Amino acid sequence: MVVLTRAEAESRARAVRVERYGVDLDLTRGEEVFGSTTVVRFTVLEAGADTFVEVRPTLLVGAELDGRALDPGEPAEGRLPLRGLAAGEHELRVEALMPYSRLGEGMHRFTDPEDGNAYVYTMCCVTDAPLVFACFDQPDLKASFEVSVTAPEEWTVLGNGVAARTGEGGRWECAPTPPISTYLMAVAAGPFHSVRTEHAGLPFGLHVRRSLGPYLEADAAELLEITRRCFDRYHELFDEPYPFDSYDQAFVPEFNAGAMENPGLVTFRDEFIHRSAVTDTERQTRGMVIAHEMAHMWFGDLVTLRWWDDIWLNESFAEYMGYQVLSEATRFTDTWTDFAVARKSWGYDADERPSTHPVAPDPEGVPDTATALGNFDGISYAKGASALRQLVVWLGERDFLAGINDHFARHRFSNATLGDFLDSLARASKRDVRGWAACWLRTTGVDTLVPRVGESEDRRWYVDVEHVGRRPHRLAVGLYDRAPADESRLVLRERLERDVPGDGGRLTMTLDGPRPDLVLVNDLDFTYAKVRLDPVSWGSVRSALSGLPGQLSRAVVWNAARDMVRDAELGPLEYVRTAREHLPFESDDAVVQGVLAFARGQAADRFLTGEERSEALGLLSELCRDLLSSTSGAPAGTEASSGAGGGAGLRLTAARYFIDCATSPGELAEWWAAGEVPGGGPALDVELRWRLLLRLSVLGAVGVADIEVARAADAGARGEEAAARCRAALPDAGAKEAAWEAMFGPGDALSNYLFTATAQGFWQPEQAGLLAGFPARYFAEVVPLAARRGPALAEVAGRYAFPAAFVDEETLSLGEECLTRQEMVPALRRRLEDQLDDLRRALGVRTAVG
Repeated sequence: MVVLTRAEAESRARAVRVERYGVDLDLTRGEEVFGSTTVVRFTVLEAGADTFVEVRPTLLVGAELDGRALDPGEPAEGRLPLRGLAAGEHELRVEALMPYSRLGEGMHRFTDPEDGNAYVYTMCCVTDAPLVFACFDQPDLKASFEVSVTAPEEWTVLGNGVAARTGEGGRWECAPTPPISTYLMAVAAGPFHSVRTEHAGLPFGLHVRRSLGPYLEADAAELLEITRRCFDRYHELFDEPYPFDSYDQAFVPEFNAGAMENPGLVTFRDEFIHRSAVTDTERQTRGMVIAHEMAHMWFGDLVTLRWWDDIWLNESFAEYMGYQVLSEATRFTDTWTDFAVARKSWGYDADERPSTHPVAPDPEGVPDTATALGNFDGISYAKGASALRQLVVWLGERDFLAGINDHFARHRFSNATLGDFLDSLARASKRDVRGWAACWLRTTGVDTLVPRVGESEDRRWYVDVEHVGRRPHRLAVGLYDRAPADESRLVLRERLERDVPGDGGRLTMTLDGPRPDLVLVNDLDFTYAKVRLDPVSWGSVRSALSGLPGQLSRAVVWNAARDMVRDAELGPLEYVRTAREHLPFESDDAVVQGVLAFARGQAADRFLTGEERSEALGLLSELCRDLLSSTSGAPAGTEASSGAGGGAGLRLTAARYFIDCATSPGELAEWWAAGEVPGGGPALDVELRWRLLLRLSVLGAVGVADIEVARAADAGARGEEAAARCRAALPDAGAKEAAWEAMFGPGDALSNYLFTATAQGFWQPEQAGLLAGFPARYFAEVVPLAARRGPALAEVAGRYAFPAAFVDEETLSLGEECLTRQEMVPALRRRLEDQLDDLRRALGVRTAVG
């Protein structure tokens, strides 16, 4: 793996300043390589300096410095050395043949199996720009880019600046960019289906591969409406106008991330172009990603981190602004509910693992790019966004925005650090922002808030909140009573905003009137902390959770229950029983999806075994059957979500999880034959049919021939992936061996997406006996696989191919022994450390339950 250290980057930044990149790409060289010619104009600041540029070619054709040929041989470790440079201006020209990728690194090439059309796109973050062009690859050496591309004549080319054909043929030139970092350079090319418009005097575009054209047309109005509304809202919030000349959004195949914030050309995974029915929660998630990536045009692209210790200046801000702006500017007004019940747990889980790190680590905590890659995680996204939400509550939105705008004005088209941002906040507010940052951004771990409710000597009620942790919290405490005429409903008596001191300080409140039936700490989810419920409050929500007003308040309670299960304070079967009783009356689909995901994927599959797991799956099936027959279900006094709820979405969610929880094939086979879900449920469109076929494959009710018939009916890339998933899920020794060989064999033929699909199908809790020998094979073979195929595939293999279906001491022991191997790719090591920690937790919960 190619690694740049922070010390090397600092040394190089002292030695050179980069002014301009001219990048000329030739995409007509065949299916394996493309031509890349780079001309770099840079200034040497120290006479006699030794430095290097990064380039990782298939073949280095030639290199010239100031017109003089260099003879470097093959670049060692992807570096072309430049030695003894004179002070002043220089021009470096590097010509190379570069490799196309099937793993989403550098220049990814994809051929659509549906129509044979090919598409390419770049992914240069964090270290992969040298797979596309020669460069000084670090974020603080920003430069202007002038990119030209030669492509097949029928292709469209997109870039950071507006791309235009130059004469006849397939020659394109992109408008020069303002100074940007190398990891943000972007090109996409192919015979795209495009929808174009103009807004605020700028060209806007949506682009997909041709086979997805009809689906883009169906969603284009919504996508553009969200884009325009978010764009306008950012201009209301930020003094600095949008800093680039266009705004294209390309939905590309086999994309490793959710999206990438390339200036003027945002790339998204093309699963966001829906082929089948989806819930409003899923549409909301897509909208949030659009808003998130647009925030990066300011947070990351206009003002860029100096080194990768400040990932939070990019991702935490974009995450916070994405949710907030979407809720302010679009119909999706309840985005923070989805964040609370689905996204925030990513941060909580990551923060309790040994691999946790501060939101803003000390620079020494990110010594190289390999460490940085591991920090694109739940800490930098979900926890960081939670910290910013708390900052806004504590600081006030006016001062927060004033600090942001000061930050943009001082560092536009340049680089900045945490210290720079805190300086801007300090100029905008009299509060101790540096002290706040020390507590919130430089520390690790999750605080816990434990309320105790009792009667004081003067016969008044008090709430004493024990604070296990160090951070100060500004939060709301909700006091709820049972409705006089309906014990299944809770009504809000009062909501109090209070401060919980840092360093383990307690919050004590004395209350007038009768004891509340529910005391909900962190009501409205303003802060980042695990909360507990006192026994009376837990009894109230256990019987009346579905009657608690406010979906965000219900999400806080469900999160508390989730954390109690993970901490072995609440039995996982009790969690499932609570879901069975209350989700049939839930009006918000985000809550339903979040609860069902944990109940099925963790409570049932990781924490329960034998008869208890069977009981849990049975309860979840009953729950889904109730939801399928319901149009709303919300009890009187609770409100439906204004952005992500509704009967159709709830029924679709219920159909999906009914399929996933089935333990026998009979009813599923009837659905398959009928082509619909009985009783007014959703139609079995293409994605739901594949989900149904996967579960029938797991249960042994279909075979390879059935899968191939479905594959022939869905000839595109997603059909290919779904078929691979189903084949790997078959309870057949030959099918398992074939899937294993495809993933781990020497051919290395699977793309990142086909590897993921195969791994997802392979491990099934119902097939433990059939799979008994494979955990040992995994730990023996995953290390050389990661070494051969690199960090992107290492991440996929560690995440999806890990034997998570085996929650036992033997698997834990095998994994711990594997970690002792020194040759492991860092991306794999980090993922295995996290997986094994989750395995230890699951074993602990099982022991407690037993």
